[in-house]
Amino acid sequence: MAERYFASCPRGLEAALAAELRALGAADVGDVDGGVGFGGGFDLAWRANLESRLASRILWRVGGGRYRNERDVHALAKAIDWKRHFRVDRTLRVDVAATRSPLASLEFAALTVKDAVCDRFRDDVGKRPSVDKRAPDVRVHVHLTASESTFYLDTSGEPLFKRGWRRDAEEAPLRENLAAGLCVLAGWTPGSAFLDPMCGSGTIAIEAALIAADRAPGLSRTFGFQKLAWFDGPAWQRMKQAARDRIRTAPSSPAIFASDIAQGAVGKALVNARAAGVDGFVAIERADFLAREAPAASGTLVANPPYGVRLADREKMAAMYPRIGDTLKQRYAGWSAWLLSADTALPKLLHLKTASRTPLFNGALECRLYEYRMHEGRMDGPGNARARGGQ
Repeated sequence: MAERYFASCPRGLEAALAAELRALGAADVGDVDGGVGFGGGFDLAWRANLESRLASRILWRVGGGRYRNERDVHALAKAIDWKRHFRVDRTLRVDVAATRSPLASLEFAALTVKDAVCDRFRDDVGKRPSVDKRAPDVRVHVHLTASESTFYLDTSGEPLFKRGWRRDAEEAPLRENLAAGLCVLAGWTPGSAFLDPMCGSGTIAIEAALIAADRAPGLSRTFGFQKLAWFDGPAWQRMKQAARDRIRTAPSSPAIFASDIAQGAVGKALVNARAAGVDGFVAIERADFLAREAPAASGTLVANPPYGVRLADREKMAAMYPRIGDTLKQRYAGWSAWLLSADTALPKLLHLKTASRTPLFNGALECRLYEYRMHEGRMDGPGNARARGGQ
């Protein structure tokens, strides 16, 4: 029996996620702003959580209907047979998101839904589930439009960009599913050269290596659906084992390269690559992008260069970006370069012709992915190449 799901993702990756879900066997796929709706069985929910490189969460639709006020929302939530979906001893959290909802308070709407779920359990089994806002067993998501409410159970648990391999404690500047999305949008395919020359803790290169290894991104973590009533442990273990069995052997000479000028960043990238099980697929070294040579005659360069927030940092970046442009012109003929930036002014300082600009969001931060196609051209003098940043 087909169930309905909604996969959320970073804005800008909806079309790529829709294609990924179709490849995983999803039916009736349709993308909207911020995600993709699709249909399939329960096993598809397991597979999407395990295999999707681009989704943030996989939500399972369990009910909904038209509403006018909080009383309607309570009634719709209470009408759902929650005991069919999870046990009363599971801890609970409710989150509400809205688009043009007439309700005055989303916090009160979340409390209303929580009360409805607990009331239904009390009526059915004589007990109420406990609430745990920090680490719940089960997450109920509610989406309200101007007149429709939709209720979901979260099959993911922790967001899917938390792959389970990151070892650096601080928050990464780039979420893992967006990093994977950059590889997809760049059109890179395993076997051809790939470089992140400003790799930081290695997120982009590691996601490329996971693609090259054909390693499912969710192999090292647990999921929310493991706490739901329809979870089939043996079938899940068979699915995971099949994913493990197809992991490719690391090549003798990696085609994925990562470097950073900071030794501390290189150390973190090495640790993270080992934790992700892909250290044999990526060559990581300390190098200054402005001085290093291209690792191959052609390939795909994907990077998230630093940008400044403070005035002093912005001035430093404004001085560096023209040098990045010169480096691309002088050393990367035959490459395609894709640079992510949350600053629309700095890329202009590269003095390269932009082949495309793709709007993306890294969390709440609006960014652009800039594409540059580096072609051979004649040199008119030191640091001055013509026609190398062509279209």
